[in-house]
Amino acid sequence: MPKKYFFVIDFRKCTGCYGCQSSCKMENKVPMGPARAKVGIYDVGEFPSNKRYFLPVLCNHCENPPCIKACPVPGATFKRADGAVLVREDKCIGCGYCVHACPYDARFINSSTGKADKCTWCVHRLDAGLEEPTCVRNCIGNARYFGDLNDPNSKVSKLMKENKTHVLRANFKTKPQTAYISDGRENVIDLSGTPEEVKS
Repeated sequence: MPKKYFFVIDFRKCTGCYGCQSSCKMENKVPMGPARAKVGIYDVGEFPSNKRYFLPVLCNHCENPPCIKACPVPGATFKRADGAVLVREDKCIGCGYCVHACPYDARFINSSTGKADKCTWCVHRLDAGLEEPTCVRNCIGNARYFGDLNDPNSKVSKLMKENKTHVLRANFKTKPQTAYISDGRENVIDLSGTPEEVKS
């Protein structure tokens, strides 16, 4: 059976350290400003009963990716058999249509290349035989998991079976390949909102 890569983030464990964002920038040479891996902040309530929630956001590598439909250049944004949605820099014209089409605000125009940029699941690492993206490897809270959903023995498969999970903006029906293990915050904050509505 072919691999179907999937990402799981455990809301209960994210400490908001930004290690994922920093390590991603270093691994992928992302310029200052935008990020492939972002951590948003929700501040809820009034002192002294206030609470802060962290919301890691990345490209969801959707099964039904609107970015591919929006791209005017055939093949500039494409989906691999393993589920990774990627950009071919040699074909991308930097028009930004895909950036605006993404419901998760996960794409941006790279100021160094002039091309669309986003999380790639570090496919250069996967293709080299490494098992996980750099953000997963460097997550100090052990809140990020990555693996083959078609493998019933993989960590992501077990986590999806054993936990209540949510996806962001499910109403868009993009079938995100990133799920979040619930910690009850869905009863406090609106996970259907766009990441632009998150303080960061």
